Amino acid sequence: MRTFMIVIEQAGENFSAYAPELPGCVATGSTEKEAEANMRSALELHLKGMEEDGLSGVAEDIVVRRVRVPSRTG
Repeated sequence: MRTFMIVIEQAGENFSAYAPELPGCVATGSTEKEAEANMRSALELHLKGMEEDGLSGVAEDIVVRRVRVPSRTG
């Protein structure tokens, strides 16, 4: 079992999700919970396809940080 970071964003009236470590692996859902569940399925399918194709191109050098910057609105 592997662990991946996913990002879930509101996209209009639904939610979209992606995994920075696996470019091209995306999912959507009408709720955050649905987007997460769909992303889990997308990750499994994506990894299975990569394995079948003999690929191992998972970007493991991703760094995520939340930083503060001055702004006029908050």
